[in-house]
Amino acid sequence: MGMTNTTMDYKKELDDLVNLIIKEGASDLHLSPGRPPIIRSAGNLIPLVRKAVLSEADMKGFLGVLLTAPNKELLEKDKNVDFSYNLTHARFRGNAYFRQGAAAVALRLIPKAIRTLSELNLPPILESFTRKPQGFFLVVGPIGQGKTTTLSTLIEIINQTRNEHILTIEDPIEYQFDSKKSIIDQREVRLDTPDFRDALTAMFREDVDVCMVGEMRDTDTMATAVTAAETGHLIFSTLHTNNAAQTVNRIIDSFASSQQDQIRIQLAGSLTGIFSQRLIPRISGGLIPAYELLINNSAVSNLIREKRVHEIQTVVETSSQEGMVDMNRSLAELVRAGEITVESAYLNSLSPKALERMI
Repeated sequence: MGMTNTTMDYKKELDDLVNLIIKEGASDLHLSPGRPPIIRSAGNLIPLVRKAVLSEADMKGFLGVLLTAPNKELLEKDKNVDFSYNLTHARFRGNAYFRQGAAAVALRLIPKAIRTLSELNLPPILESFTRKPQGFFLVVGPIGQGKTTTLSTLIEIINQTRNEHILTIEDPIEYQFDSKKSIIDQREVRLDTPDFRDALTAMFREDVDVCMVGEMRDTDTMATAVTAAETGHLIFSTLHTNNAAQTVNRIIDSFASSQQDQIRIQLAGSLTGIFSQRLIPRISGGLIPAYELLINNSAVSNLIREKRVHEIQTVVETSSQEGMVDMNRSLAELVRAGEITVESAYLNSLSPKALERMI
């Protein structure tokens, strides 16, 4: 760049980098000392070699633009902090963290426009879960697999089609909604509420119909969410689990053994479905989701009640006529349609042996 650090305009430099990300259709930006800025495009990390290698002073400059004073304090105290960064035409979810004593930043682009199910290549049956009067719907999968994007699309469908009071509790707020047929209130952890549980508990006094809980980080939050789903609320949330059976077990196992029977019965009654997704590199470029969908019917709720959760997978595999989708079938269809490679399908399958018979 041929500029000294004192004259570099970090706000302008950041805006340039952000515009480049949008233009390239990239998803992430990494800033750390000792390297040039790096972007992630269609899954690959690409160093921006035309940009200068960043110094620790540059990182201070960038953090000065990205972080509010309370977030700066949190970064010093906890050595990492989640934040969001807004521009007129884009929004970012970020995390600043220390590595070897120096600060680094990872930024993920959150598109302004909330996309439709068909634009996201997601199954139309998901819309049926937005019409339920109450219940508990979970979108699960590893980090960075598009869970928040899917949830935002479902919330937007409710926003456009139902007259409800919708609440989102997020850390940080990602997609920003405009109230349409519904009224939407978005609360950000630390900014508007001390934590997820507090905001969920307060929801009962705020005449809320639908609530999206960004993450269920502890047992209390899970218990409150399940109770809310039982008492007439439509609850959407996420967990970092791999499939339906693992999700049900994760929820039940996080409770003390004396409470497990109670949560089992509650979950069997209030769960509407579990959607598990993975974003897979598309042969033509970009990413496409493969997914599993569990729909809670009487067979499934009996299995949950009777501690036979391991049998859920078989129900998913044999209930395609009811709209359930097995991850292997989803992968096999993507291979047949020429969307993904056979290698990608195997890499993303939880039971490659069974997949072998389908491809």
